[in-house]
Amino acid sequence: MPQDALLTLEERRTKYSVPALEKALDVLEYLSEQAVPLTQAQLARALNRQAGEIFRMLACLESRGYLRREPVTGAYSLTLKLFELSRTHSPYEVLLKAAQPLMRSLAEDLRESCHLCVLHRDRVLVLAQEESPRPFRLSVEVGSLHSPLHTTSGRVLLASMEETEREEILVRDLEWRREKPALRAAFIKRLAAIRARGYERSEGERFVGGLDIGVPVGPPESSIKAALTIATLKEKSGPDLETMLPALQTCADVIAVHAGLKREEGAPSVDAANRGPEV
Repeated sequence: MPQDALLTLEERRTKYSVPALEKALDVLEYLSEQAVPLTQAQLARALNRQAGEIFRMLACLESRGYLRREPVTGAYSLTLKLFELSRTHSPYEVLLKAAQPLMRSLAEDLRESCHLCVLHRDRVLVLAQEESPRPFRLSVEVGSLHSPLHTTSGRVLLASMEETEREEILVRDLEWRREKPALRAAFIKRLAAIRARGYERSEGERFVGGLDIGVPVGPPESSIKAALTIATLKEKSGPDLETMLPALQTCADVIAVHAGLKREEGAPSVDAANRGPEV
């Protein structure tokens, strides 16, 4: 057995550390966490580096298209290049191809924005969005990351998981570990209710006037778990989220079938198809 195989992950990281690469990854990861443009000085302070240390790193990342520098403020922000690279060999590519035209039709029919999410590194990742055709609408940035605890999509995804898989994700969440036992028990009970009824809705969770309703895409046993959510703004005359639910569920079911996550109702199972007609 190679001696290196006995090293822990941290020991391997220390032994094979590449300082320049470490700095670049620190920049990318921090900008991803903050989700707002930051100047060279702000990044240096946050990463405990000298401003001069990361100047060439920022210039290189900008020239390769990973960062964008705002001309007025000089602040840096992530482009979608990392997201596009991840999609090149992503297991979600088939899901996206199946979902986008159906989501577009849903947004046009209901005149409401909708987005598709998965869990990525224990966070809710927005894979795709279709905006409402109305002049006033709610928009969620594709590629953005959100809390699984405080989003409709996040709770739908957690509810669709088996207990062991869900617990592995929650135990890594700092906010969850700090939560009081009674509140954690109430949250698990809420997830059970979501799984039983097949959808989740919320009002004013992230900001006053926001309405969300979300459903799972595919059955709980599916290897890829996704959530399809309508996000809209509350008005004097509505909207009534429950009236949108059937169309939302139908769209999610068709996406699951087209992506191969679910067998179409009435279609023969693989075993039945292989057996052929009975004689």
